[in-house]
Amino acid sequence: MIAPVTHFLPLTKIRRARLLPVSGRVVVRVGQKVSAVDVVAESLGSGKHVIVDVWQALGFSATSRSEKWVGRKVGETVQVGDVIAETGGLFRKVVRAPVEGQIIAIGGGQVLLETKGEGTAVLAGFSGVVEELVPERGAIIEGSGALIQGVWGNQRIGMGTLQVVASAPDEELRADRLDVSLRGAILVCGYCADAGVFAKASDLQIRGLILASMASSLIPAARKVDYPIVLVEGFGNLPFNQVAYKILSTNEKREVAVNAALWDIYQGERPEIFIPLPAEGEMAAETDEFHPGQIVRIQGGDFPERTGRIVEVYPYPCPISNGLKVLAARVELADRESVVPLANLDVIE
Repeated sequence: MIAPVTHFLPLTKIRRARLLPVSGRVVVRVGQKVSAVDVVAESLGSGKHVIVDVWQALGFSATSRSEKWVGRKVGETVQVGDVIAETGGLFRKVVRAPVEGQIIAIGGGQVLLETKGEGTAVLAGFSGVVEELVPERGAIIEGSGALIQGVWGNQRIGMGTLQVVASAPDEELRADRLDVSLRGAILVCGYCADAGVFAKASDLQIRGLILASMASSLIPAARKVDYPIVLVEGFGNLPFNQVAYKILSTNEKREVAVNAALWDIYQGERPEIFIPLPAEGEMAAETDEFHPGQIVRIQGGDFPERTGRIVEVYPYPCPISNGLKVLAARVELADRESVVPLANLDVIE
């Protein structure tokens, strides 16, 4: 069975594709250095169409439809409230644009407006160099540095100076710990259960939060802020694993990029923390095969110990505690061994 790999690497090389979901315009070139918040490619979204029935608004009959009273031309842009048609005389009637947009057709006593669609932009997500262009879609970017992969993100991207505010891997972050000295930094702390942290961080213009874990009740609040929030371990009161905490604490004051993507195993996308370093590392593999000796992290289930070592991978489905037969491994934990489904494991490197 293919094993998903979670990386906690002090030095590695990563290669990521940054692509638009639809055709657009690539705005970088091969060899260009990019930062996490640089735009790689962008597209213009299609807008909505609004029909303005001028003749009905002016009170004319359907049999006498013409464009005589329309004072605009195809291709013109109008703002909300702009006059697009009017009658003369003492009792003047006016038809105004209900939306901002461009006139794309006039006919049959009607005016067709197209509103401006919201564009889509793809950001680099980390600091690196553009190695390859994908025409009309985006680019392939490479970078070397320290990499920590998380399990949840609020779908924001940011960069700043790394600031560790946790003196221990499980220290809780509270709003009263935040002050103006942290402005512009990306903060590292263990656990958060205080929604007031997010609001105060916004007021102080903090550029991101890297947490070991947080209370699941804070998900709606975390999704509303405009800076990235990444959970390295998950939901509940979980401490940082020692490897991740050491990488973060030894790189304090360095520039860090936080890509708080949602974990999507089908798209190969997940939240990542990347600290660019001048040395070259080896390319990090995204998947592996389960085998004895691997250090794994247990996702879900009632396991106080979150990490262990695979002792044996069973070649056949075997029964677990709930009675189901699944592909599983025997995992050595701190004080015992347990049979854990392979679906609940990811390899730690």
